[in-house]
Amino acid sequence: MVKGYRASPGNPWLLAALLLAGGIAGSALGEWLAAFFPVLKAASRIGFGPAMLDLQFCSVTFGFSLVIGPLTVLGVIAGYLAYRRL
Repeated sequence: MVKGYRASPGNPWLLAALLLAGGIAGSALGEWLAAFFPVLKAASRIGFGPAMLDLQFCSVTFGFSLVIGPLTVLGVIAGYLAYRRL
């Protein structure tokens, strides 16, 4: 058997949690280091603005936005690598 190969798939909730934690940690580190390294301020915003659905008895607002910077991507990659090592 090849080293690092898993016969059964891992827990998808653990993968999602590690990717989210890595993204949050990378974003926080990027915000902190942006004062010293201005190149880390570069970020892209992806998503769509709020859309409202009014049904007279309730209203629902939908929206989604991601802000992706260089250290956010590195944090997500680190979360994936941590998942692979488990």
